[in-house]
Parts: sequence; structure tokens; C-alpha cells
Amino acid sequence: MRLIQCEHQGQVHAARVDSDREVRLLDADTYTLARRAIAAGQSLADAVEAALTETRLDYQRLVDEKRLLPPLTHPDPAHCLVTGTGLTHLGSADTRSAMHAQSQQQAQIAETELTDSMRMFKLGVEGGKPGAGVIGAQPEWFYKGDGSCVVAPEAEIPVPQFAEDAGEEPELAGLYVIGDDGRPWRVGYAIGNEFSDHVTERFNYLWLAHSKLRACSFGPELWVGELPDHLEGVSRIVRGAETLWEKPFLTGEANMAHGLANLEHHHFKYSGFRRPGDVHVHFFGTATLSFADGIQTRDGDRFEIRLTEFGRPLRNPLRFEAASPAIDVTSL
Repeated sequence: MRLIQCEHQGQVHAARVDSDREVRLLDADTYTLARRAIAAGQSLADAVEAALTETRLDYQRLVDEKRLLPPLTHPDPAHCLVTGTGLTHLGSADTRSAMHAQSQQQAQIAETELTDSMRMFKLGVEGGKPGAGVIGAQPEWFYKGDGSCVVAPEAEIPVPQFAEDAGEEPELAGLYVIGDDGRPWRVGYAIGNEFSDHVTERFNYLWLAHSKLRACSFGPELWVGELPDHLEGVSRIVRGAETLWEKPFLTGEANMAHGLANLEHHHFKYSGFRRPGDVHVHFFGTATLSFADGIQTRDGDRFEIRLTEFGRPLRNPLRFEAASPAIDVTSL
């Protein structure tokens, strides 16, 4: 089952995707449906079936009219936390090392000579899939912002004036709601663009935190249920009417150094991330970046990320913002 969210008659509604052309409206948004399911002790799929209305909407019209929304939102964006993990995919260390202009291969250098990135990746390869009920190695982790940094599918991704780069990261994102008892519930998965500033990160990896404080997008569709182990997607950048860059990418646990359960544990083990009622959007990492191939994006370029199993692609154009004055902090 796949769901979207859209604006309909001035309100936010979830809708079930019935075909490439049509969606069927539900009587509430995704957050409300998830809360209903948790309270009733039922699956989200059952809650969706009970919430179906007779209203059917043209999918393409929703796209054309920019009425698509992220497939899970919180009524108060401050109660949505957006985070992620890196160096999680097989091949991601090579991408990171290429981005950081490292030429050494992991197998050819001693443990004491490994870069921090390679050491972190090696931990994941050796201990990121420990088996059911066992806690594995910690992954790299980062914070992106609250719900205000999330851009809807088809909407422009803003690039702040101080940014050094504007690069896509095609990833899976896990979407969660925290129950009233503090238990995390996975609502589903979505295609994500964990948009980042790779020039800032490349200058010094200690600026990784700065490089991640950017907008992002996920959707348009929410995958409800168990995720296939192997997923093949395509990420492209379109400039005008031409494809500037295109590359396949692999995701799913079969292509990852870490298991999803391990990544989820190391995020939600912190009690502050189990606050009742909150929404979490957690990006699971990638091994494919246009930046690693020397691509520099421009205003108006459009990102397109597709995983066939997730229906329609996630598309967002870029909008470079004008210069802004320095932030002046006033003493009270």
C-alpha cells in the first residue's frame, strides 16, 4: 500500500494511491491515521481501510496544482525532528573518500592509517548487522532540523546565500510517530532527498554538522509495510530540457552495511527522541552523489529521484536565495 498527503478544500488529507492516475481520499491526515492505529492496536493498513471516502482525485492534477505535501507531517513543525545516518551503504565509503580526495583503498592500509570515515565504515561492515535482538555498531549520525526544513514534493528547495554547494542525496527515509507511552512506531518509508552542502563538508569533516543544516524533501509516496531488501533507483539532475547528470543507485538492506533495525535503535535509544506525539524523519544514507562526479548545480536545476516500487518520483527544483544581512544578536 502507498499513501500520499495533499491539500483538499483547505485541509490536509491522506489519500491511498490506487493507480498512477488516481488516488482515493481518506478522512484524515497521515499523522491522525497513525495515532488512530496506535490507540486501537491495529495496523496502519487497517486504519486506512476504515478511513476511505468515496472521493477520488486526479493524481496528475494534484502534481500540476502543487497540492502535494510530504506524506507525513506534524501539525506543529517543531514536533517533527529530521535526522540521518551516513556511511551506511556498501560503496558509501568509496564515495565519501572520493569526495574528500582520498585515494587509498581500505584493504591496502593499516588500521592506524585509516581515515575516520573509513574507520566508521569498517565498524558498520563488521558490526552493523548483528542479528535479531543484538545491538550492533553505532553509525555516523546527524541532525538536519525540525519540520520547517522539509520541502514538499514538486516545491523548490531553497539554497541559502552562505551555502558553498547545493547537492542531492538520494536515500530512503524512515517515517515514525511516537506513541503516548514513548514507543516509536514506524509509519513507513519514502524516497528522500537529503540535500546537503558537500563543499562545506569536504573542507573539513568537522563541518559535517554545518553541511547538513539545509532543507530536504521526501515523498511523494509513503510505502506502508515491509521493505524489499533490494531496491534499484535512478537519480538525475535536469537543467532546462536536458538531463545534466544521471546515475543508478542501490538501497535496501541487501546493499547496506547496517541493518535498518540497528540504525533505528541507535537513533531512538535517546529518551529525548521518544517524546510522545512527535514525528521523526530519519534518512538512511546513500552511496551515490552527483558532487562526487564533479557536478555543480545552478538555480532552476531540478532533482528527480525514482524508485519504481515507490510510485511517482520525488522532484524538486532549486532556488538560490539572495544575500542576507549578518545576524545581529541584541543583548536584553
